[in-house]
Amino acid sequence: MKKGIIGKKIGMTQIFDEVGNVIPVTVIAAGPCVVSQVKTVENDGYSAIQLGYQDAKEKHLTKAQLGHFAKANVANKKYLKEFRLDDCSAYTVGAEVKADTFAVGDKVDVTGITKGRGYTGAIKRWNLRKLRMTHGVGPVHRQSGSMGVIDPARIFKNKKMAGQYGNEQVTVLNLNVVKIDAENNLIAVKGAIPGARGGIVYLRDSVKA
Repeated sequence: MKKGIIGKKIGMTQIFDEVGNVIPVTVIAAGPCVVSQVKTVENDGYSAIQLGYQDAKEKHLTKAQLGHFAKANVANKKYLKEFRLDDCSAYTVGAEVKADTFAVGDKVDVTGITKGRGYTGAIKRWNLRKLRMTHGVGPVHRQSGSMGVIDPARIFKNKKMAGQYGNEQVTVLNLNVVKIDAENNLIAVKGAIPGARGGIVYLRDSVKA
């Protein structure tokens, strides 16, 4: 059965396996989440569940959001995320989804917002090569070089140039679930995930596993 959960990035650490190998992991505080809506093929055209994460004050929500939570008879939540599932019959509105919905060895995709780095040059943004640091080349060495050709005398679309770097949604695929602490709702996945510490992330079953 497909599954998903909302969590918060705690940070990175390392754990050791049975033979003493070091495994770098990212710890995620996954849930507890509440099912705020169940969508079915008959009513909505597709099958999905909507999860809510972290309690929110009434003054921080709109009237539409307050009405949505009141209709579902669940506590007000700060974050909402919809996960498409093949079968939602196992979920009911108001049910809790915790970290133990996943198991050690599962393959997951993690989605988050990367760190914002502001306006950066092409070298930092796209990892372009610097110009030669010799006499006669310059006076600027950290520039993109030639921008275009004589014909058609314009810059082509998708040219890698300076601009906004980071602060975009990124999904990392096929991460292994290494450890689960069901009591504290913690999930440790192998490797790095997008975002800064404290950022909201979304876990789901891997689509390419």
